[in-house]
Amino acid sequence: MTGDDVADTLAAMGPRLRAAREHRGATLTGVSCATGISPSTLSRIETSRRKPTLEVVLQLAKEYGVSLDELAGTAPAAAPRTSALQRFGDDKAVLPLTRYVGGLHAHKHVLPAVQEPPARPRQVSHDGWEWLCVLYGRLWLALGDQDLVLSAGDVAEFETRNPHGVTNAGPGGPVEYLIMFGPQGERLRPRTAPAPGPRAR
Repeated sequence: MTGDDVADTLAAMGPRLRAAREHRGATLTGVSCATGISPSTLSRIETSRRKPTLEVVLQLAKEYGVSLDELAGTAPAAAPRTSALQRFGDDKAVLPLTRYVGGLHAHKHVLPAVQEPPARPRQVSHDGWEWLCVLYGRLWLALGDQDLVLSAGDVAEFETRNPHGVTNAGPGGPVEYLIMFGPQGERLRPRTAPAPGPRAR
């Protein structure tokens, strides 16, 4: 590996570390508490303003459950892991549909049924672009000052620097939805024209 290759690998590692963290639904503060690395240091590494040491990379690889090859971009392509179901404190289940970190990745989310009307979703913001499609149920998407209730078949896409959050829209059952996320702002590119709607009679 040449000096240029090493520099390119280190430059790409920051965004891969950020993608790995966001893929697990972790915050900088949460990772800092788990690893002892300050949030400001983590942020500088993720934005390529600081080169990570081997010790830091090993810590973060272990915390995120990824290999060094994945973080370096040298891991061979692999089939999606369909059994790596992850659960979070709010009983949300997340099924990763792509194994690699960096670039577009996809996962399926399932929110449990609720018995009471929910509070407005807590919002977060970060770099990237997100495409969301509801498969089942009703999803409350809080997007900045907007409040949208999406049903099966509804799609939303937005820049994730806009504050956003989701929750089950209310009693009636669970919610299932797909997310495609581009941590560097990657977006889906339609290659066909929209199908014409039914003709008015």
